[in-house]
Amino acid sequence: MNDPAALAARVREGDLRLHELEEHADPETAAAARRKLLEAETDADLGTVGDFSFSAGDAEPNIENMIGGAQLPMGVVGPVPINTDGDSAGGAAGGEHYLPLATTEGALVASVNRGCSVIRTAGGANARVTKSGMTRAPVFRVAGIAEAAEIVEWVQGSIEKLCEKAEGTTNHGELLDITPYVVGDNVFLRFRFDSKDAMGMNMVTIATQAACDLIEEETTASLVALSGNLCSDKKPAAINAIEGRGRSVTADVTIPREVVEERLHTTPEAIAEANTRKNLIGSAKAGSLGFNAHAANTIAAAFLATGQDAAQVVEGSNAITTAEVKDDSLYASLSIASLEVGTVGGGTKLPTQAEALDVLGLSGGGDPPGSNADALAEIIATGALAGELSLLAALASRHLSSAHEDLGR
Repeated sequence: MNDPAALAARVREGDLRLHELEEHADPETAAAARRKLLEAETDADLGTVGDFSFSAGDAEPNIENMIGGAQLPMGVVGPVPINTDGDSAGGAAGGEHYLPLATTEGALVASVNRGCSVIRTAGGANARVTKSGMTRAPVFRVAGIAEAAEIVEWVQGSIEKLCEKAEGTTNHGELLDITPYVVGDNVFLRFRFDSKDAMGMNMVTIATQAACDLIEEETTASLVALSGNLCSDKKPAAINAIEGRGRSVTADVTIPREVVEERLHTTPEAIAEANTRKNLIGSAKAGSLGFNAHAANTIAAAFLATGQDAAQVVEGSNAITTAEVKDDSLYASLSIASLEVGTVGGGTKLPTQAEALDVLGLSGGGDPPGSNADALAEIIATGALAGELSLLAALASRHLSSAHEDLGR
């Protein structure tokens, strides 16, 4: 059946359910039928929602009950040089990069772009992925602490068998380690995997399930939940701020005093003080896990532009900004503990997101595997550092409100 209106009528009559439409029509027609149903039942006009550029069939792995597409304005910042110093070999993102950002927040792109321009004038930034590993932490039920200790001992003595079982489910994933945590009659096992260029959440979930099956076969532990929240996915968590998840990445830059004064209209001392009093003391008083100005702003915009899992921005906000005066210059850094990014899989395959990754030169898998996702993490961290510098300067110079007024935001 290729008549959206007729399909919508069958749903209204109870003959079909919304999620069954693809069994009776192609994906484009099924999406059109859902729009017809919603327009009839809500008086909404979904003409713009239905005007999308990608194939509904290609989007099937990414969405259920599809009705169309959501569009966001996308801007770009840069170019900004990263890891271009001859003495700074080892970074994945060598060269100059533009960073696409998708957002509805006026002034954000302008602010980040100002920071990128300052970094460029200062000679560029350095960035490094310092730790990598996607985690999944199942929770097992045991009789008590004695049995818990036995399970932990078995796991620690069976790493090779668990690796073989887990890695048998994937062509690319590699089990790096398993960290046990015991709470009464609960045993949590935090599995950490190298997922290469994939963000890896689905990969490590499937691999961890295979390892859990082996644990249940060979021990007395009973799996309660494949995710026991010690992972910890899509929630603010101290364990991610300390141990990291996905990629832990730091970007830093040294900006000469004259550049700070001429381009940021303030001084290194004023930015350092604003950072200490706002980002460090203020965040500590608030009990925040993030000690930064607005790193999640840039991270969210980069995630939306490049097809990352937007809900994981909450973990990306686990970041610490530092600023200090060194040799009469401003040294600033941003360390993001848990940045979960990938260049293959998930939303990276959608057309506009794939084009944004093409702008970065990072679409698809890297050579060696993992290098594209490392580079993406370093570029996003540098963009977020640029946003930190710009906002701190606006605060230190008392230009924040006037900048928003000037841009009409």
